[in-house]
Formats: sequence, C-alpha cells, structure tokens
Amino acid sequence: MAALFLLSRVTGLAREMVISAQFGTSTELDAYLAAFRVPDLLFQMVAGGALGSAFIPIFAEQWDSADAARAWQLFSRVLNLVLVTTAVLGGLAALFAQPLVEWTIARGFAPDQQLLTANLMRWMMISTTIFAVSGLLMGALNALHHFLLPGAAPIVYNLLIIVGAWWLAPHYGVYGLVIGVVAGALAHLAVQLPALWRKGARYRWELAPAAWLGDADVRRVLLLMGPRVLGIFFVQMHFLVNTILASGLDAGSLSALNFAWLLMLLPLGLFAQSVATVAFPALSAQIAVGDWQGMADSFVRILRIVIFLTVPAAFALFVLRVPLVQAVFERREFGPESTQLVAFALQFYALGLVAHAVVEIAVRAFYAMHDTWTPVRVGIGAMILNIALSFWWVQSLSFGGLALANTTATTIEMVLLLWLARRRLVHALGQATTEQATGQSAGGAAVGAGLLGAVGRSLAAGAIMAGAVWWMLPWLAHAPWQGRGFAPFLDAGLGLMGAALVYLAASALLRSQELAPALALVLRRRRQS
Repeated sequence: MAALFLLSRVTGLAREMVISAQFGTSTELDAYLAAFRVPDLLFQMVAGGALGSAFIPIFAEQWDSADAARAWQLFSRVLNLVLVTTAVLGGLAALFAQPLVEWTIARGFAPDQQLLTANLMRWMMISTTIFAVSGLLMGALNALHHFLLPGAAPIVYNLLIIVGAWWLAPHYGVYGLVIGVVAGALAHLAVQLPALWRKGARYRWELAPAAWLGDADVRRVLLLMGPRVLGIFFVQMHFLVNTILASGLDAGSLSALNFAWLLMLLPLGLFAQSVATVAFPALSAQIAVGDWQGMADSFVRILRIVIFLTVPAAFALFVLRVPLVQAVFERREFGPESTQLVAFALQFYALGLVAHAVVEIAVRAFYAMHDTWTPVRVGIGAMILNIALSFWWVQSLSFGGLALANTTATTIEMVLLLWLARRRLVHALGQATTEQATGQSAGGAAVGAGLLGAVGRSLAAGAIMAGAVWWMLPWLAHAPWQGRGFAPFLDAGLGLMGAALVYLAASALLRSQELAPALALVLRRRRQS
C-alpha cells in the first residue's frame, strides 16, 4: 500500500507538473480549481470517506459470517442508492451551476471567469457519479483485504488527466483537463472490475427505494454514515471558504494555494494515509476480539513511526520550499513569480504536516473503537476555528493566512484527539479483568508517555537536520551549476539527500527507538528480493 500510495502521489505530482507547465497560476486554472468544489463536495458527502468507513465493517461482517450472498445483496442496494442519489443531485447542481458560481463559489471572479467556472462544473458532475460507483467498489475490495487494484486506480486516474493536460489542453484549453478528469474517472472504475469479478461479486439492479431503505443493513450503513457526513461537510466548508476568499485576491492565489497543498500531501499520503488505510482493518479486528492491549500497542507503535517519518518531511518542506517548488513546477507558464507564490503558502502548510498525519491515524483508531462521533465533534470544532482564522488572517497574510489557519486548527485537533484517545483506551483497559488490567493499564498509559518521548527525539533530530540544510542553502546558491536547466533538480535532490542523512545520523545519536524498525524493514525487503 505504501508503494502504491507513493506511486499515486508521484503520478499526482507529475499531473500537477504538467498542469502547471500548461497554465501556470492563471485565471483559467483558478476557474478549473473553483469548478471542482461543488462536485467534490457532492462526492464526499454521498460516496466518499463517509460511505467507506460505514460500509466496510457491515459488509465485512456479512462476509465473515459466511453469508456471501447477503453481503453482495447489501453491496447492490447501497450501490443503487448511491448511484441514484449522486445522479439526481449532480443533475440539479449542473442545472444551477451559474448561480452557484456567482453567489458562492467564485464571487470574486470576473463575469467571464464565472461563466467558464460554471461550464467546467457541469462537465465535472459526470465524473462525480462515476466516482460514486467506483468508491463503493473500492470499499468492498478493501473489506475483502484486496488492496492492489484499488490502490492502482488513482494512478490510472492521474495518468488520464496527464494525457488531457499534455495533448488536449493545447487544443481545447482548460476543457482538455476536464476531458481527462472524466476519462480518468471511468478508468478508475474499470481498473477495479476484474478484482471484483474474481471475488464472485453479484450485482442486482433494484429501482424501488423501498428495497434499499427497507434493508436493515442499509439503514445501519446510513446511520453510521451520519456523523462522518457531518464531519465531512465542515471539512468541505473549509475548502469552499478558501475558494471564496481566494477568488477575491490577486489572480493565481487559488492556484498557488492548491499547488502548495498538493506538495504537502505527497509525504502525507506516503507516510500517513497509506498506513492508516491498512491499519484500520487491523485495529478493528483487535477491537472485535476484545484485544484492547494489542490495539493500544498497535496504535502507539503506528503513531511513533508516522511521527518519526513526517517530522523530517515537514522540516524539509519548510527549509527547501523554494528549490522544491522550482524543481517540481517552474517551467514554461510557471515562472519565478509563481514559484514565490507557492513557496509562500507551502511554508505555512509544512508546519501542519505532522498534525495532519497524526489526525489520519487517530481518527481511524476511534472508528475501530466504534466511536464515530468523537472525531466528528472535534473535527467540526477544528473546522469552525479554521474558517474563523481564515477570515481573520487573510486580511494580513493574503492566501498564506488560509494555509496558516489550516495548520493551526489541525494542530489543535491533533492534540484533542490524542488526549481523548488516551483517555478512552485507559478507561477501556481499566474495565478488563484484574489480572489483565495491570498490564493493560500500563499499555494505556504508554499512549501518552511513549508518544511524548518519540516526539521529543524526532523533533530534536529534525531541528538538527533543518540547521544543517539551512547551512547548505548559501553554498547551493553559489554552486557552479547555477544558471543551468538542471540546477533546481540538483539543488532539491542534494538538499533532500543531505537532510535524510543528517536526520538518520541525528536519530542514531539520540537513540531513537523508531530507527531500528525502519532499518530492519529495509533489510528484510532486501533479503526477500
């Protein structure tokens, strides 16, 4: 999964490199990004992460009870419900696209840019319905512990958008991107179908809503979705507010914010989201058999490894932000001015990388404990704070204030989730038998004690690494290869290599307990190969 997430992020980065080369930080790209907001909101609310987190445990429950026919019946009914709902809501959104753009999403755009945004949104609604179906397929395959093709689907999606940007955009402008998006959504769905057939999937079309809603398991999926949908709504409101505020700033602000966010997502996907995807079924299985000690140990171990990996990534993004943006994006329409815009936002997003990574893991831990409301309540509070800070800081920091608001709110969300998770685990372990409680309570306490020690060591090693890289920057700026076309790649590559070596050496000197498992994993992979 880590390898597939990495490849997905790499192809996603390649996608953005091609898009940036074609459009830079232009008004056309701003319109394209703004047009995504409503389709993405619709997908996330109806068929995104909320559906997966609710559908997977109930589908797996039916499958594990050796009732495959019942499991596939549940799959069919949920799929029919999702398909009809997204098609109807998508049609309404397409019908009212123009007023949606003018009154909310892009109020600050010029009239011709608003018209372009509305037209792009209508086409993107097609991909939303396709993704709704594909997302449920992904959930079913993950529940059956098949991760290969669902992990490959985003890669194929990115490749089709690259084709649209590279070959179609020169002829059709930003509409070439939209063609790539729709074709990519179809490929995202198609690539998962062979695995579903091999699992013996049986699909039945039932048009009557009574058949869907009359199913007790479908109602259970909807009830479990409720809290998560509410949480996703507030997350999407944050992105919507960002779009609205950025639309009133200088041209290219929304594009710069998006490019910086995507750079931050690269290490987040590799080091946190891939781990969280695989860890969720494992944590759920430990809770299902009452192994709270195992779950507490796994949770702490996962957090420590994720923090160990994301701390240096955050420092590197901050210190090397200009060389990284130059290496990844600066070419053709994306010039030095665009680089400075993206680097300005990236410095604020980098500060929140560790918090985003920890939240990914902590939220999955609560879901595994069958507690969907706690992360939703905390997330809603964080998003309200995020939106409030965005309105405040955009006045003084422009679009950088939007990135800083996100980092601040996510950091507070991380602290609250960890505190609540520790309290929940200690309480659960305390309910065990007296014989178990002695060892398990210690495990619960380690949720705090072990984590604080790991964070301290990782931050110390990261600070040493950042100081070393900061010292390297003037030397890189006067290196003999400066002024040549490959200079940004060499600067970024040498900076990252130096950062990795210094961080590993500092971690060894500080006797980091997370270093040995990482090295052991690498050695084991080499022996296997």
